[in-house]
Amino acid sequence: MRKIIAVIAIALVLSLSRLAIAGPPFLTDDPEPVDYHHWEFYLASIQQYECEMSTLTLPHIEINYGVIPNMQLHLVMPMGYLNGPGGPHYGYSNTELGIKYRFVQESEEVPQVGIFPLVEVPTGNQSQGLSNGAAQVYLPVWLQKSWGKFTTYGGGGYWLDSGPDSKNWLFAGWEAQYDVSNVITVGGELFYHTAEAPGASLGTGFNVGGFFNVNDHNHILWSVGHSMSGDATTTAYLGYQYTI
Repeated sequence: MRKIIAVIAIALVLSLSRLAIAGPPFLTDDPEPVDYHHWEFYLASIQQYECEMSTLTLPHIEINYGVIPNMQLHLVMPMGYLNGPGGPHYGYSNTELGIKYRFVQESEEVPQVGIFPLVEVPTGNQSQGLSNGAAQVYLPVWLQKSWGKFTTYGGGGYWLDSGPDSKNWLFAGWEAQYDVSNVITVGGELFYHTAEAPGASLGTGFNVGGFFNVNDHNHILWSVGHSMSGDATTTAYLGYQYTI
């Protein structure tokens, strides 16, 4: 039983670091890279709560840079917190590296399409459950289409995880959002994932959230959601974004 609890705890913390891959504040991402020679900076926290366990990034830093047209470099540096049957643990978690590349441009009839491969580097403390000691790779494809103030995007891919007591798994999601004004955008998503580790279960869930644009450079992002099947789980995101 202790081994099963430990496996589930590690899976939860690793899933938190994977949540940072998403198109903040949602788990689902989009194919649109940062504009050429522009930057995005995030200071954010992702929370996940279950009946006997809570896991957070407290906080994490995300940096995206448009290195060439249609391509961005991606970095996430998270501080992770785990509170469960094994006691509370806090420390640096897995570092995330990625490259987003858009290879189909959006037109009136065709959605934009891109890939966003990611690598989770095992920089977290394995004994504290902040890493499973192995690199993980995510290979997704994302699509997006806009009509005026309405935008929708989604897709998914496969996680490759060779860590002990881990397994490869699938994540897919779809999001829709509406620009209420130049200041406020609201949206929601549905997502699905298969089991991430022995003893874990597949599940579906939803998130609702949005963006508050203070000005052209400063933005507040938030979301909150819950599982619809699998383990009863509440998730949330709160972050500050600076763009230049």
